[in-house]
Amino acid sequence: MTRPLARKGFDAGAKGALDGVRVVDLSRLVAGNMLTKVLADHGAEVIKVEPPAGDTLRAWRVEGVETSWKTWCRNKRSICLDLRNPEAIAVVRRLVEGAAMLVESFRPGVLEEMGLDPQDLLALNPRLVVVRVSGWGQTGPFRHKPGFGTLVEGYSGFAALNGFEDRPPVLPPMFMADAYAGLYGAATAMIALRHADATGQGQVMDLSLFEPIFAVLEPQMANHRLTGKVKPRTGSRSNNTAPRNAYRTKDGGWVGLSSSTQAMFVKLMRSIGRPELVNDPRFKDNAARIRNLEEIDGVVRDAIAAMTLEEALAQFDRDGVTIGPIMDVRGLDEDRYIAEREALVEVPEPEMPGGWLPMHGEVARLSATPGILRNPAPALGQDNDALLAPLLGSAELARLRQAGVVIDGGKA
Repeated sequence: MTRPLARKGFDAGAKGALDGVRVVDLSRLVAGNMLTKVLADHGAEVIKVEPPAGDTLRAWRVEGVETSWKTWCRNKRSICLDLRNPEAIAVVRRLVEGAAMLVESFRPGVLEEMGLDPQDLLALNPRLVVVRVSGWGQTGPFRHKPGFGTLVEGYSGFAALNGFEDRPPVLPPMFMADAYAGLYGAATAMIALRHADATGQGQVMDLSLFEPIFAVLEPQMANHRLTGKVKPRTGSRSNNTAPRNAYRTKDGGWVGLSSSTQAMFVKLMRSIGRPELVNDPRFKDNAARIRNLEEIDGVVRDAIAAMTLEEALAQFDRDGVTIGPIMDVRGLDEDRYIAEREALVEVPEPEMPGGWLPMHGEVARLSATPGILRNPAPALGQDNDALLAPLLGSAELARLRQAGVVIDGGKA
C-alpha cells in the first residue's frame, strides 16, 4: 500500500539563496534540465526558451502525463520562440543582457551558427557564465558525434564494469551520464558564478556527458597501470572487500550485505552462528577472504537463504551487521524512511489520479537557505507575456507574436 507522503504546496513568493540570479536555459533533455533544476530549486529564475514543439522532455509521457517534464522542470518559467528566426535570436540576446548564466546543449558549433557565439555574448554581458553541454565536449575528435548518454555510458568504461563476468555488459537503466553531468555542471556553474561575483569576469564552461561519468570510475586507470589487468565484471561482488553481495532470502526477497571491515566480518560470523570462521586461515583477513571468495560467499549465501527477508533484516539489525533490503519502486512507494525523510513529497497536479504528483524533495538539506517550491513546471510558452512584455514592450511583443517569432502554446 502506498504510504502517505508530505504534501507541499507551491509558494510563488518564496525566495531561495539564488534569488536574483537569472538563467536563460536553451538546453534540451536531461543533463541541462538537471543542472538548471538544482539552481531553480534554490531560487534562481530559470527561463526555459523552448522551440514550437517544446523541450523533448515534454514528449516523454506516461499515461498521457508529462512526468519527466513536471519533475525536472518545476520552479522554471517557459517562453516559446522560433529560434530559426533571426528576430528570435535577438530576443535571446536581450534576455542574456540581464542574465547571470546561459545554458545550452546543442551540437558544438550550432550556437555560433545561430548567432549566439559565446564570445559575442560575453562582449554583450561580461559577467555571463555560458554553460555548454554536449556529449563529447567542444573540442576533440568526437565533438561532432551524436552525444546520447547511452554512447557515453558504453565508451566511459562503465558498462564494461557493470553486470556479471559471464554475461554481456549492462548499460544503466536510467539517465546516468546525463544525471552526473547535470550535477557536476551545477556545482561547477556555482564556482563560475562565484568568480563572476568576485571579479566581474564571466566565462565559458565546456561540459561533456563523458567526463563526469568517466571521472567517477577512478581509480580504475591507476589500478590498470599498476596491475596490467582489466577489472572483470563482478556482479554485486567487490574486488576490494568480501563478503559483499546481493543475497536471496527463502521467501524470495533480496538483501545487500557488505562486511568491509574486520570488525564487521566478526559480527557477521557471530550472527550466523559461525564464529569459528573468524580464525580460519582462509578467512582471517580481507585479503584471505578475497582469495577464497567463493567459499566465504557460499557460507553467507546459505545462511541467508535459510531466513525470510523479515527474519534476516531483524537478526542482522539486532547484531549490528550492515545489511539492507534491495528495494524496487513499489517498495519505495510504501517505505517509511522515504516518507518520513521527505525524500519524496507530493505536490498539486490535476493530471494525476487524486490530484497529487510525487516528486523528489530537497536532496542536500541546507539549514539556513533550504530549497523552495515556487511553481509547478510551466506549460509551453506560459510566461511569454510576463517575461517578454517588460523586456520588449507590448507593441513589439504583439508584432513578434503576429510574425510567428513568439509562439503561444506551441502553435506556429
